Amino acid sequence: MNMDALLIELTNQKAAGLLNELAELNLIKIFKPGNTESGKTKLSDKYRGFLTREEGQLLNSHISRMRDEWNSI
Repeated sequence: MNMDALLIELTNQKAAGLLNELAELNLIKIFKPGNTESGKTKLSDKYRGFLTREEGQLLNSHISRMRDEWNSI
């Protein structure tokens, strides 16, 4: 089962009620900003799973090429 994390902006307060109902049915899990145990979350933990391994490798190679181009100027 693929568990994707989504960032949602509510444009209507009624949506919050619907999301809470989904959470009560254990269909989704709601994380509120600042709702962490220590108050400080490591960026690696915060964004873990945001990119696939392949996307991460492509991003790293792109960044390396950009750095090489910048250093050759």
